[in-house]
Amino acid sequence: MDAFSWGWLLAACAAAFLIKLSGYCVPASWLASPRIQHMANAATVGLLSALVVLNTLGDGRALIVDARLAALLVAMVALWLRLPFLLVVLLGAASAALLRLWS
Repeated sequence: MDAFSWGWLLAACAAAFLIKLSGYCVPASWLASPRIQHMANAATVGLLSALVVLNTLGDGRALIVDARLAALLVAMVALWLRLPFLLVVLLGAASAALLRLWS
């Protein structure tokens, strides 16, 4: 990394720290509002969904459909069936391993 990249990295770290610090300055009465709680929950679901989709289908600048997508689908079905989380992880990993072995 050159000096320019380090500058941007330090600026991003400072921005993240200041955003986190600003959360402590918000009055508790604002956070107790049902509207704010609903927005926070919606943002959390949206961010986690985007992270899952990006890590499942993303490969640099391309979209790739491979064993990761099948593993995600198997894990979604296992969650829908309300299986224990450890079993969900194992089923997803096993399905990805079998598909990679098969292809």
